[in-house]
Formats: sequence, structure tokens, C-alpha cells
Amino acid sequence: MKSINRFIYRDPKQVGLDAIFGNRRFGWKFELYGLLAFTFFWIAASSFIFTRPEFAQFNGFLPGPTFKALYVAVQESRFWVSVFASLRRILFGIFIAGVIGIPTGILIGFYPRVRSLSYSPIQFVRMISPLSWMPIALLLFASFESAVYFLIVMATICPIILNTTIGVLNVNPQWIKMALNQGASNFQLIKTIIIPSSLPYMLTSLRMALGVAWIVLVPAEFLGVSSGLGYLINDARDTMEYDRLMAMIIAIGILGFILDRICQKLQNAFSWSWNE
Repeated sequence: MKSINRFIYRDPKQVGLDAIFGNRRFGWKFELYGLLAFTFFWIAASSFIFTRPEFAQFNGFLPGPTFKALYVAVQESRFWVSVFASLRRILFGIFIAGVIGIPTGILIGFYPRVRSLSYSPIQFVRMISPLSWMPIALLLFASFESAVYFLIVMATICPIILNTTIGVLNVNPQWIKMALNQGASNFQLIKTIIIPSSLPYMLTSLRMALGVAWIVLVPAEFLGVSSGLGYLINDARDTMEYDRLMAMIIAIGILGFILDRICQKLQNAFSWSWNE
């Protein structure tokens, strides 16, 4: 029991996503200005490149044709079937990774010996590109759908484990000492102190996993599935409908942005500082 205190440290330099990109001091107007600046850059860059005669066949990448194609797409049932298929794969894959990764991260952070044993294997797996698992996924699973889930899990499980571990390691030492003085068991420590105080880090890990999952999903949906935004991108590329291709990319960005905001709201609801 006394050795539990030794796993705790606090890193004052540890910051979350909101500390870097989520500063709310300037309000929504500056976020709108940022989006407008991004749109202006897209218009300027694409107009400079794709209005040239040698790139005339790619003028579908211009904002005008892109948003027109997006407007047409949102009125088609095929688009919404693909949206829901991609969202299902993303959410279910992250759910599986969370069910495995969060308890694993808690155990790694809580028990020093487990952390020492698992450090090298986790770092080794983390450095492997998730897409390099694609041939193995095709060999292991009978359906393409299961293979996509496997790739998403392999892409997201390490960030979840590592960030959850950091959350456990940053638990306030005073709370641990108080619980030990009251005779708390390891299970009680984990249940009443470790999990509640690590919850903001767990939510951050899920938010990070969301971004990684979107990166992996699009090429994963090239495997052979017949729905999903990645499938629509691949189909638009094969038929050389570049306006529809760009429209699907914009749709992915919009959906990812909305999901990230939902995660951010959950983070804010369950975030606190033990130093206060």
C-alpha cells in the first residue's frame, strides 16, 4: 500500500488540447474570423492553381463547384447512408478502443511494475502506422466491416492508453495520502479518486482518438465496403467527379468539427483543477 504514493507526479507543463487551441477569451467572433480567413485562403489558392489552362480539368476543386456538389449530395439518400455508416464505424471503433484502453491506462498508471513492463511494448506498437495493419486485417477478418473496425481500434488505442495513464499519474498526491490514512484499499482508491480525477484526461484521450480515427477511416473504407464517406471519395475519384470528391472532403471536415465540439463540451463539463 505504501508504494502507491511513488507512482504520482505532477507535470506543470502538461497541457490539454483546449489549452493550445481552445482558448475562449476572444469569443466566437475570432473563431468565425479564422474560418473566414481559411475560406479566403482556399479560394485564393485554388483560383491561382486550378484556373490555369493546364489544370482546367481540376476546376471542380474550386469552392463554387464544391459547395454546389455538396448541396446536391445532402439531398441524396446515398450521402446520408454513407454519413451514418462512417459515423457508426468511427464511434463503435473508438468505443472498443476505449473499453480496452481506459482500464489498461488506469492499471498502467496505478501499478509501477505494470507501467515498467508495458512501456516498451506500447511505444513499439504506437510507432507502427495504423494503415500498415491493413493486410493483416484483411487476412484475419472475414468481412471488410470488421477489418475497418480493427484498423480504427489499432489507430486509437495507444493514444487512449497513454493519455489515461498521464491522468492517473497526475492525481493530486494529497488526496491519495488522505485516502491511505483512512485505510482505503487499492480498489477504493481507483473507484473513488483515480477514476473521477482522471476523467478529464480520459475525455481528452477520446477527443484525440476521434481525430486519429477520421484520418484512418477514409483509406480504410477503400478496402471494399460499399458505403461511407471514404467510399464516396474513392468513387468520385474513379469517375473523375472532382467537385463531388472535394465536397465529400468538406463533409468530413464538417462532421469531424461537430464531433470535436461535442467532445469539447463534455470535457468542459467534467474538467476541474485539483489546485483550486
